[in-house]
Amino acid sequence: MPSFVENLHTMIQFTSAEEALKAIQPGHNIYIHTAAAAPQILVNALAARSHELSNINIYQMHTEGEAPYADASHGDTFHVNSFFVGANVRQAIKEGRGSYIPMFLSEVPVVIRKRIIPIHVALISVSPPNAHGYVNLGVSIDASLAAVEAADIVIAQVNKNMPRTHGYGDIHCSRITYFVEGNLPIPEHAPEAFTAVEKQIGLHIANIIEDRSTLQMGIGNIPNAVLDALGSHKDLGIHTEMFSDGLIPLIEKGIVTGKYKKRYKNKIVSSFVFGSRKLYDFIDDNPLIEMLPADYVNDTYVIASNPRVVAINSAIEIDITGQVCADSIGYKMYSGVGGQMDFIRGASLSEGGKPILAIPSITAKGISRISGHLNEGAGVVTTRAHIHYVVTEYGVANLYGKTLKQRAKAMIEIAHPDHREVLDRTAFERFKRQ
Repeated sequence: MPSFVENLHTMIQFTSAEEALKAIQPGHNIYIHTAAAAPQILVNALAARSHELSNINIYQMHTEGEAPYADASHGDTFHVNSFFVGANVRQAIKEGRGSYIPMFLSEVPVVIRKRIIPIHVALISVSPPNAHGYVNLGVSIDASLAAVEAADIVIAQVNKNMPRTHGYGDIHCSRITYFVEGNLPIPEHAPEAFTAVEKQIGLHIANIIEDRSTLQMGIGNIPNAVLDALGSHKDLGIHTEMFSDGLIPLIEKGIVTGKYKKRYKNKIVSSFVFGSRKLYDFIDDNPLIEMLPADYVNDTYVIASNPRVVAINSAIEIDITGQVCADSIGYKMYSGVGGQMDFIRGASLSEGGKPILAIPSITAKGISRISGHLNEGAGVVTTRAHIHYVVTEYGVANLYGKTLKQRAKAMIEIAHPDHREVLDRTAFERFKRQ
């Protein structure tokens, strides 16, 4: 009987990354698969062709691993256009070799499908094909499915370490232009121990989450601290743009059931995942998990159709009136809009929903993250008209329906004690006539 490897090579014709990348020509727009699915062999081969190419625009969201095309040595060839600024392209954008595109995550697949941003080549990472000739996008569907559907040329790095996920991630081999074999480990993010601040924030949020709620959360210790504090809750549902390892214990304990969701009842809906190998093994061929494109997962109407949606997001700074900066430190682009507004608005419109912004009260350097006014150049990602709950380790402020002066008082009460006096003076000067 032929081995799996022999069947695989019969089903598809592999070529080298160098040969496949010859399809890229000057002036092409290239999309790179998101987060942990960034195809490292292909992006390294792309950078190696730098001297042969010109006027190449790269489009991506956050990617894990190396991004050699963003190095200064390739600045005359590649321009990085990012919907979400990760660490591997932050310097390129700061120095003008790249640009940030502010856009709701729900709309990124739309601009690709409509060719408002035309994609000539999609570089993706996929699972090996199954017996029916379908590869799978695995850990990242988001806008990557739209890029595959819209691209003129699709180059796939076939990776046996990529989990095969249920949902919309299957792509027939006939849609792939070139196959490159590349069995690399999927980038991982191991769970970390919670700080006392993170644990306290998690407890505050858990206390305002009701049974039968539908949760959205991101990656990081605060979302995981919230999940860790939900051990006595019942019948929670999950509809989130991404999730990590912190969700697994709640599933295994039967706390997450999805029984009361309206969309994909009894299922966990997500657009991409990033975590440990344990997480990737957990989602592999798991019919509980539905991996769907971001224009569905992050659609405000879809989100709002579920009951008691609790959206948990973070920020860089929030002013005392509730303006949220989540994408920049002053003028310096640091991250992106992402799905924050999609879910803040969706949770607001959900029956019994609760949109939450969660931040530590101060930075590692002791600077208050609650400010009298946003720093010059700071971008407003979530407006003060959209904000409801703000949570720090010092408590919960509900700003919904409150005046600017009332908001300031509530925000100062959850600020770090070392900064409350200054914030009080700022609020008095600003609102003394109100």
